[in-house]
Amino acid sequence: QVQLVESGGGLVQAGGSLRLSCAASGSTFSFNNMGWYRQAPGKQRELVATISSGGATNSADSVKGRFTISRDNAKNTVALQMTSLKPEDTAVYYCYAVRDFRYSYWGQGTQVTVSS
Repeated sequence: QVQLVESGGGLVQAGGSLRLSCAASGSTFSFNNMGWYRQAPGKQRELVATISSGGATNSADSVKGRFTISRDNAKNTVALQMTSLKPEDTAVYYCYAVRDFRYSYWGQGTQVTVSS
């Protein structure tokens, strides 16, 4: 059974940085897209950034220039380097991965809190 385990969340002051990591276990398969979503209190889950197996990336306008997504295909890991954090980045961040372009897997979420 595939499990995605996130790490790296926490509390940081505005302007600070955090790095989120996500590791997939229990799978010998490779993933197509991997990435990150986030959900703030009272809001819908939204896409933060994605990366294909070939390294093509896509990110939300709100994080462009501040967040960088990367992955290691051999290790089935994906990371999100977040800089210049703002209070509005506060949310639970979820890692996800897609296999065979149809099977989706989600992590349990990691809290990121940015204080002003």
